[in-house]
Amino acid sequence: MAFPDRIERTVDIAHPPATVWSALTTAEGLSSWFGQEASIDLRPGGSARMTWDSGHTAEMRVERVEEPAVFGYTWHIFGLPDEDPRRTYVEFTLEPTGAGTRLTVVETGFAQLGEDAHRTAYDGNAQGWGSELGELVGYLDAAA
Repeated sequence: MAFPDRIERTVDIAHPPATVWSALTTAEGLSSWFGQEASIDLRPGGSARMTWDSGHTAEMRVERVEEPAVFGYTWHIFGLPDEDPRRTYVEFTLEPTGAGTRLTVVETGFAQLGEDAHRTAYDGNAQGWGSELGELVGYLDAAA
């Protein structure tokens, strides 16, 4: 049985690409909508880290930086033990739309998992991206 490998979400944001780019690629931006604390070395091969008040930490590796249009990273798969080396790839694409930005996030790499792990990771992240993108829009609107 084949499992879905890709989560894709698109949102139109009433802010220019440069503003959205900053929210996605700076420690200040990331810690304002995604985690409570963040650090990022914005270059391919650079590391990024986010922490939440719950104690959860996400370690990421920056894979792609094409300012202000594409930002991609790999990160640990939700639900797997910390020492598991498998990762998913997350890519944000920003397209100008008039005065705003069409933001698409795609996460791939779920097909490498068995049934139970796939269900946990895929369902959790599919729901999570909807919530996180809503938080991004809320942060950008409040900061305007």
